[in-house]
Order: sequence, then C-alpha cells, then structure tokens
Amino acid sequence: MERFLEFAVNHYILVTIFVALLIALLLLESMKGGKKVSPQEAVTLINRDQAVVVDIRERKEVKEGRITGSLHMPLNNLKDHLNELRKHEGKQIIVVDKMGQHSAAAVKQLNEAGYTNVTRLNGGINEWRGASLPLVKK
Repeated sequence: MERFLEFAVNHYILVTIFVALLIALLLLESMKGGKKVSPQEAVTLINRDQAVVVDIRERKEVKEGRITGSLHMPLNNLKDHLNELRKHEGKQIIVVDKMGQHSAAAVKQLNEAGYTNVTRLNGGINEWRGASLPLVKK
C-alpha cells in the first residue's frame, strides 16, 4: 500500500488519466444497457401503460417466482422468441433478470432487433422481492 501511494504521488498524471478512463468506461457501459427503472416505476409502467415484462432468467429460476403476466424468454434463446414480441410492438418493454447483470445484453439484442422502447429492471427480481412486490409461482 505504501508503494502504491508513492507511485500515485510520483505519477499523479498517469493515475488521474487512469481514473478518468475508468469512470468513462463505467459510464459508457451503463449507458449501453439502456435506461433502468426501479420496481416502483415498473409497477407504474405495467399498470398505467400496459408495459410488457420479459423475464430472461432460466426456467428453474422462473419457477421460484415471476412477475405476474411476464413473458419467459431465456437470454440464450432470446433471438428465437423475438416474433412473440411483435404483437406487443409499440409498448414499453421491461427486461428482468435475477440481479440486473444480464439484462443489458438483452436490451442490446432487442434494440438491434428494432425495439426502441426497452428498459431494464434495476436490481432484477432480487430488487423486486426486496421491495415486497408480489411474485407468482407457476
């Protein structure tokens, strides 16, 4: 730790550039995944705007509980299920995963397929549970 501080003091320009690039990378990656919504915002979108919830978790995780009315489309098969979303064209799409880590990839795939009104649930199903919102088991 002592040597790190010595390096940082002696090479403050390099350390500053590194920190700036790291922050820029994190911002860029967070923007790629699309807009995030909280569980409360998602409930509002579902109830008021009839948003479509797309659950990209694996089948065994979905069996533990899912959002009422959500469509199950596993991330690794998402491209095969895109035609099922055509009937919901123009509606808000909310992508849900377990913890909010993989939904950015799904949002990117949906955007590439022509869906423009796509968001992701911040924190995924874990955040939904944490907000004491209902899940159905089926």
